[in-house]
Amino acid sequence: MSTSEIATVLAWHDALNDSDIDTLLALSSDDVEVAGPEGAGQGLTALREWASESGLTLIAGRMFVHEGVVVVEEEASWAAKPDEKSTVATAFRVVHDQVTSIFRHTDLESAFAATDLSEADAVS
Repeated sequence: MSTSEIATVLAWHDALNDSDIDTLLALSSDDVEVAGPEGAGQGLTALREWASESGLTLIAGRMFVHEGVVVVEEEASWAAKPDEKSTVATAFRVVHDQVTSIFRHTDLESAFAATDLSEADAVS
C-alpha cells in the first residue's frame, strides 16, 4: 500500500469539495480520464468543466488500494439536489502522485469488478 497514492486521492477530494480547481488540476495528469454514468472526457479541460459544472461533493469513506489503483466508497451529493445523498464508489489510478483516471461507479461492487480490487485491499 502506498500512502502517497492515498494522500493524492484525499487531496483530490478536498480540492473538488472546496471548488479549488487549480489544485484539482495540479493533482491530475494532463491526459486525465474522467468517466461516470453521465459520460466521459479526457484532459484537464474536460476535468475543469466537469468539476466546475457538476456541483458534486464527494465525502470519502472506506478506501481500497492495490498497485496504483485506489477505490473510494463515497457519499455523493449534488448542489442541484442538496437533500439527496447516495453512496457511490470511484476508482482512481495514481501515477507519480498524479491522478491519471477517475471512474465513478454506482456502487462498490461495480468498482471492484472494474478494477479487480476487493475487500482484501481495504486500507486499515
